[in-house]
Amino acid sequence: MDLDRYCARVGYDGPREPSLDVLRALHERHAQAIPFENLNPLLGLPVPLDSEALERKILDQGRGGWCFEQNWMFRRALEAIGFEVRGRAARVLWGASEGRVGARSHMVLEVPLQGRAYLADVGFGGVTLTGPIDFDSREPQATPHERFRLDLSGEGDYVLAVELEQWAPMYRFRREEQLLPDYEVASFHLCHHPDSFFRRDLVAARAFQGGRYALRNNRLSVHRAGKPLQTEILSTADKLRATLERKLLVRLPEHQGLAPVLERIASGGEGTGR
Repeated sequence: MDLDRYCARVGYDGPREPSLDVLRALHERHAQAIPFENLNPLLGLPVPLDSEALERKILDQGRGGWCFEQNWMFRRALEAIGFEVRGRAARVLWGASEGRVGARSHMVLEVPLQGRAYLADVGFGGVTLTGPIDFDSREPQATPHERFRLDLSGEGDYVLAVELEQWAPMYRFRREEQLLPDYEVASFHLCHHPDSFFRRDLVAARAFQGGRYALRNNRLSVHRAGKPLQTEILSTADKLRATLERKLLVRLPEHQGLAPVLERIASGGEGTGR
């Protein structure tokens, strides 16, 4: 991996050694520099996870991606520095109806370091972690943005929750090793299954210092620490495009299907529905 290009992409010019300070700094900068976005599946395009494709999309083209792309890129950067990293897979609880059991459709990372282990995750959309979480603590843990808590269920699952107006569960997982083919299967399913909302809805998010942007179709939410939530309906394709480029920092792809998709979403419709 071209570590110099990755560090330039996320705006990091500090030490390159496997320490907790470096992990925290890279985690925060990645979440603020590389947006979560699902334009590829929305446009009916594939989401390859091989190294060449990831570097071309995220480092060369200035794009973002979803959890598999974000966390696989982050993993490769950490390993290039000298961190040991292990892949995990989680079942998403965020927005799920009670009792529903979903697939292991979210990628997270475990980083052993100095006799402890840390949960790292730069790819969970509007509530993406902006700092690593200590696996051994059951107390609320501060990040540069919200507080998070990592609980253990009676079944032996780790459950990550975020503190918003109240504690909200995000996902649950076990510490079982996952390899690239496991993520490729899950990514392919989300990219192609007819019920996948990633094929239907526009989703983009990015953390910034002191807050977050979250876009779902034509509704932009702006979360700033200590201030009321702000929302805006982006009623034209031009407003949608400008928000994606200037606030979400998504360099939009040159694709013939993009303009009609943005028009449809701005008017209150959905994406391609492919």
